[in-house]
Amino acid sequence: MSLKSRGEQNSSKSVISQKWTLFLCLCCFCAGMLLTNRMWTVPESKGITRTTAMEAEKLKLVSEGCGIRTLKQKEVRRDSKDIIGEVYKTHNAIQTLDKTISNLEMELAAARAAQESMLSGAPVSEDLKKTGSSGKRRYLTVVGINTAFSSRKRRDSIRATWTPQGEKRKKLEEEKGIIIRFVIGHSATSGGILDRAIEAEDKKHGDFLRLDHVEGYLELSAKTKIYFATAVALWDADFYVKVDDDVHVNIATLGETLVRHRKKPRLYIGCMKSGPVLNQKGVRYHEPEYWKFGEAGNKYFRHATGQLYAISKDLATYISINQHVLHKYANEDVSLGSWFIGLDVEHIDDRRLCCGTPPDCEWKAQAGNICVASFDWSCSGICRSADRIKEVHQRCGEGEKALWSATF
Repeated sequence: MSLKSRGEQNSSKSVISQKWTLFLCLCCFCAGMLLTNRMWTVPESKGITRTTAMEAEKLKLVSEGCGIRTLKQKEVRRDSKDIIGEVYKTHNAIQTLDKTISNLEMELAAARAAQESMLSGAPVSEDLKKTGSSGKRRYLTVVGINTAFSSRKRRDSIRATWTPQGEKRKKLEEEKGIIIRFVIGHSATSGGILDRAIEAEDKKHGDFLRLDHVEGYLELSAKTKIYFATAVALWDADFYVKVDDDVHVNIATLGETLVRHRKKPRLYIGCMKSGPVLNQKGVRYHEPEYWKFGEAGNKYFRHATGQLYAISKDLATYISINQHVLHKYANEDVSLGSWFIGLDVEHIDDRRLCCGTPPDCEWKAQAGNICVASFDWSCSGICRSADRIKEVHQRCGEGEKALWSATF
């Protein structure tokens, strides 16, 4: 073979090998690009921090269509809850402070009542001497029996019927939380024969509450104010009761009646009435200030009849604190009702507090509806009570076992 032909053959092989080389390079390049896209991971930059939980939550809210406006609304709601919580705490603090102030006012009124009694030289009850302003126990009720110097027989008839005496009276106070006292002031001539008679009677029975008050029929409204002020100063009780000394009372039934309303504030319990305002002079229950109640023939506002009624501690404290500015009308029960006008007071009309004498109270007792109090409307009390109250007690009384088995 000649040299020329050999050269041409070698040149042909070289050209072929170059084409394949380029083809193979191109294939390798494509394969490399393919593998690079699948396996390459971008390393994290040291200068870029990871997304926080709060930012992730915001990004999530934004992605869900809840942008910055929604976040602001949530923050406002959160702030509102915080504000409401603070207001609630402040309200509780104010209520606690208000209660503390009320208690301090009551203690101040108690101290003032004791001081005024001592400074005036009026007869002071032994209870007032023994009782301090602190450490007092809580009683269910204080029952004040309104009496007069001339009512010795009425008092003895009550002692013989519905009020326990001696150790039983102490047991009634300690076990049942019921305190019973005859309420009386002093005569116009303090230390005279009338006052000495009461002192001797009190030494024998120990059941009087002496008031810094001059006795008199036209002074019953003033006596009522002083009674509540003195009683709330002496005894810490849920209720304070006033009853006349010619009325029969079933103590256990009274206690059970009061207990049902124990947790309610500002209570005024009695037989509610609204009698006519009498403007004729000389008639019984004449009202000199009749013109304040409108035209002639008008009626009084609703109030409890005076034979027996009960008020809660907060109302008795209110009377004690404001006694110097509470107006006195001619009739004591009207005066009491007027003191609560304008106050948020609940009037409870319970007709068992004004039953008639036998056969009325007897029929009711036989039917299982025992009366709290019994009297004759015609006499505003039991007619000839010193003689008849024993009969009323026998026929309408609840029985001694009812009292000692009752739980208050």
